[in-house]
Amino acid sequence: MSGVILIVDDSATIRASVKNTLDQAGYEVYQAMNGQAGLESLKQLNGQGKTVSMIISDVNMPVMDGITFIRELKKNLSYKFTPVLVLTTESQDSKKIEGKEAGAAGWLVKPFEPDTLVGVVRKFVR
Repeated sequence: MSGVILIVDDSATIRASVKNTLDQAGYEVYQAMNGQAGLESLKQLNGQGKTVSMIISDVNMPVMDGITFIRELKKNLSYKFTPVLVLTTESQDSKKIEGKEAGAAGWLVKPFEPDTLVGVVRKFVR
């Protein structure tokens, strides 16, 4: 199993939990603490010749929230088709619609089940 995944979440605990789950599933995982840091991480990874296969992002974060992050990401042609999975405590349909309109490919509500997370990631990253 391979694939580079970027986790964008302001919670160090969630980032560590998601990273641990995906590390065990064989993915190469990087982390950023908010949307702005996520965009910077993507530039750095790109500069290292790494192509991010998928991004997992929270919605509620300081500096740049997840919806804004997805909108900014999708403006860049390099990431237009990169799947973004939203992992958040938000479960309202209005937020899900906003996320989908911004370009999110999927939505998981925290707390997540590790097997569910890996199953969703495998649908997008082979």
